Amino acid sequence: MMEYDNVNDVYHAQEKVVITYEDGTLNADDVQFDNKSNTATAQGHAFLSMGADNIAGDKIVFNIESKTGIAYNSRAFYAKNHFYIKGDKIEKTGENTYYIEKPSATTCDGDNPDWQIAGSEMKVTIEGYGLMKDARFLTKGLPVFYSPFIPFPVKTKRQSGFLSPYLSFSQNDGIDVELPFFWAISPQMDATFYQRLIANRGFKEGIEFRYYLGDKSFGTLYGDYMEDAKQVTETTDPATSRDWNSTHKRWSYYLNHQTNFDPQFYIRTDLRQVSDKWYFKDFSAHNYYIDHYAGNEADPFKKLPFLGDQSLRSLESTVRAVKSWSNYNITALVSSTDDFAAVNNDKTLQKYPEIVFTGIKQPFLNTPVYFEFAGIYDYFYRGEGQKGHSFNISPTLSLPFNISRYAKVIPQIALKEIFWGRDDNQTGLGDKGGDKTIYNASLTASSQLSRVFGINMFNWEKIRHEIKPEIKYSYIPNVKQDNIPDYITALTPAIDQTLYPNMTLGTNVTGEQNAVAWSLTNTFTAKLKDEKGAYSYLEFLRLKLFQAYDINEAKKGMEGVTAERRPLSDIGIEFDLAPHKYLSFTARNIYSIYNGWKQTNYDLNISDWRGDILTVGYRYTLDSIEEIDVSLKAMITKNIEGIIISRRDQFNSRTVENTVGVVYRSQCWAVGADVTQTDTDTRVLLKISLTGLGSLGI
Repeated sequence: MMEYDNVNDVYHAQEKVVITYEDGTLNADDVQFDNKSNTATAQGHAFLSMGADNIAGDKIVFNIESKTGIAYNSRAFYAKNHFYIKGDKIEKTGENTYYIEKPSATTCDGDNPDWQIAGSEMKVTIEGYGLMKDARFLTKGLPVFYSPFIPFPVKTKRQSGFLSPYLSFSQNDGIDVELPFFWAISPQMDATFYQRLIANRGFKEGIEFRYYLGDKSFGTLYGDYMEDAKQVTETTDPATSRDWNSTHKRWSYYLNHQTNFDPQFYIRTDLRQVSDKWYFKDFSAHNYYIDHYAGNEADPFKKLPFLGDQSLRSLESTVRAVKSWSNYNITALVSSTDDFAAVNNDKTLQKYPEIVFTGIKQPFLNTPVYFEFAGIYDYFYRGEGQKGHSFNISPTLSLPFNISRYAKVIPQIALKEIFWGRDDNQTGLGDKGGDKTIYNASLTASSQLSRVFGINMFNWEKIRHEIKPEIKYSYIPNVKQDNIPDYITALTPAIDQTLYPNMTLGTNVTGEQNAVAWSLTNTFTAKLKDEKGAYSYLEFLRLKLFQAYDINEAKKGMEGVTAERRPLSDIGIEFDLAPHKYLSFTARNIYSIYNGWKQTNYDLNISDWRGDILTVGYRYTLDSIEEIDVSLKAMITKNIEGIIISRRDQFNSRTVENTVGVVYRSQCWAVGADVTQTDTDTRVLLKISLTGLGSLGI
């Protein structure tokens, strides 16, 4: 039923009334609408929707034009933050601002929430903060905390404010507290200040500055500093021994900057340095570099390709400029490496600078011959040892052709001309300059055979099996090595990178090569059909074997030689199995027919639809590494998650890490605890998270 007051221009409607306006509706049993002021007064099951947000109350007075109003004895819900607010009176004072009398706020569903904040009055700015007076924190209606006022975030966009704190206790460091503060300087810039107090070491302060000037220029700058008061004495390994009996200045910095002048021309800076080789060992439990580690560069502000823990053995800083054309590329690079395993880093070779000019493989003068080219200039610098200039030119010609529909042959000839000039002060080491010429002749034959099998099992319709055999012969003549600087000697054997350079080829150390290599690759690919009839392809199995045979080693004379001939290289094995999205297994192994297994690396990943994840890794390198890594995340119930991490260094008979943890997750909160034990420390971490209010790590 609806009535209209012509004198006052007021509509009055009853029984399931609906008023529709831009981005929302107003529903109630009784609604009076003043057409002059655009104000609606709704009573009886009043319900106002504003996009995904809504307010329900006994009475709602709402101005449709200004989108302001008052709701009495009401409850509001804000979808972006999953935020509920109750109050005797909720007043919408602006498009994104509210004032509430006798409020209670929570992100928990239900009439009896697990937690809520209640008070005498509250002001809220969506995408900003709320401030509640006479605030009480309640769990299931029981007050557990009081404060004259409590500020809390009500936002989804970046805003200035304190981030989740970090608080831990360990035997080595004692109490460890960090309170980060985030400053949203502008839409293109922000900064984070890390204030950290480590009881047994001192105060550590860090700052991160990030800027984004569009796709053309962006970057991150981080640095930290502390005066470490902890006394440490370690004498086990000469390379990492230290005896600190006084305060030490500890610092680190990281700079990543990239400027793109056009899609094929950019400059990038990656500066990474720490004060000492023990930095990542001492701060492995928690540091900026672990928190911002990324395996790829999908996020322009999370580009740390190294994991900053005690396993890190070196750190490289680079500055490079790259210019590309359709067939050519030039890169100018300055590189500096800190070798944490070296007793003295002055002996580590640095590139100050390196300039590389590359021509990609392309047809040569409209002939069937292909041409590629590389020219490299280096200045190798170090504080101790030989140093100087190096320049090498490497043109390559190849002539690929098919001898049948099943076989392809590629003859290739590569030339490398190396020039060098030493400028160190060492004497008695031969000429200060010279040159060296090397050529590499090779012949590669390959084939590709395949067959498709129809199976029609589950959602697998067909399986394609492909076999790719390949054989390659490579010849590099013997080149006299006398009086060549050691930084040049390291370059000369690497002309044929495709002949499995990581494998052991006999005992020849002159750079000479007269060898045959073979490989055999099997791949299995399934054609899948889903419930909607769409097709997809899954490469579920791949096996590759490869080996080389050293002809010179097989023919060498044995007079006066005690070592046996070993012409066969190690066998490389690559195996990948992924028959299902919840299961994968990989192996990367090297086997010597003379000494047995030299390297084995296995990774197994098992998961399920609930979120359970089991990861098992095994690493073995003969006389160097044997490590077992196990990680398990188990969904004990839909709310309880268990975590087990175990990393064991079998080679050195020590525990790298043992972590046991449990997390309980509710709809609007979570609590958990981790206990981590290493061979030198024990650390306890308690984690508390309230949805909408952030996380606390203790």
